[in-house]
Amino acid sequence: MINGISHPKMAFLLKRFAQKKVIDPNSLTQTQLSRCLSVFDLTTLGIGSTLGAGIYVLAGEVARSVAGPSIVISFFVAGVASVLSGLCYAEFGARVPKAGSAYIYSYVTVGELCAFIIGWNLFLEYVIGCASLARAWSDYFDSTLNDTIRNFALSHFGEIHLKGFASYPDFFAFTLVLLATLILTLGVKNSSRFNTFFTGINLSVILFITCVGLYYAKIENWTRDFAPYGISGVFSGAATCFYAFIGFDVIATTGEEAKNPSRTIPISIVLALGICFLAYFGVSAVLTLMWPYDQLAERSALPEVFAMRGAPWAKYIIAVGALCGLSASLIGGLFPLPRMLYAMASDGLIFK
Repeated sequence: MINGISHPKMAFLLKRFAQKKVIDPNSLTQTQLSRCLSVFDLTTLGIGSTLGAGIYVLAGEVARSVAGPSIVISFFVAGVASVLSGLCYAEFGARVPKAGSAYIYSYVTVGELCAFIIGWNLFLEYVIGCASLARAWSDYFDSTLNDTIRNFALSHFGEIHLKGFASYPDFFAFTLVLLATLILTLGVKNSSRFNTFFTGINLSVILFITCVGLYYAKIENWTRDFAPYGISGVFSGAATCFYAFIGFDVIATTGEEAKNPSRTIPISIVLALGICFLAYFGVSAVLTLMWPYDQLAERSALPEVFAMRGAPWAKYIIAVGALCGLSASLIGGLFPLPRMLYAMASDGLIFK
């Protein structure tokens, strides 16, 4: 007897916690979901989930206070690390083409307890991430309206003084989540088209920033002091930049909706990470080439740099890209939620 639990019961619990999900190889590709997502759909989904508004903010912050112009090396190091991580997902996705991402992979290889913990952690990650994205969308949009939404909410509802909560009830962000959820109810293929549309605009804006930024570039901004914070700054920046690549795992949640998942999932993950690296590298390069790193603005570095270089009109194009990037990230963040619930419910970890 151990704390009121007999040895047979303890042995049963330990056995239950360690038991693994067994998948019949003959039914590996069978699913009740519709296999309609191509390599293009999955790649744009991964890019949309990864390449959010962070590209318009993160590069300036890291370059100014952590790595300087050597941020391009930081993004390279982070990109290599993310590709290695992505290849692990690709291997699992090819071997176990089922919905659930890291949840189903841990269930097959480690056991039920680990899968249960990882599954609910992923669920919380997606929920909190979507709430943060909706709040960021609302805040970014409100900044273009001179804080009209914020002032209206504070004057009519008052200020909230609770730790961990916003200072006012953001009904606009709540509406954005409802709209994104409505888009997902239109079906996986239609929601993928919405994501592709927003991602396409975001990538077009990033291409615009890179091309126009090269026109205003000054090589002396790199030759003067390329790595002002030394090698430690490069790797500190890489640690921060690595988080910019998080989001590609949404591709792995589509294991039961991808056409030929053993092939499309690995290809899509590598393509998505490669395109995201090029985007981050291009924006961080032109940002530090256009203006000295130590004079970058603390907030909205990109539009401020274009304004100082004589192109203030560019801020409107950048704003469109940022909002489209947030929209794609919001859809991509909500996309895995029903698939996680479906996978966990199918295994009896939610409902018996």
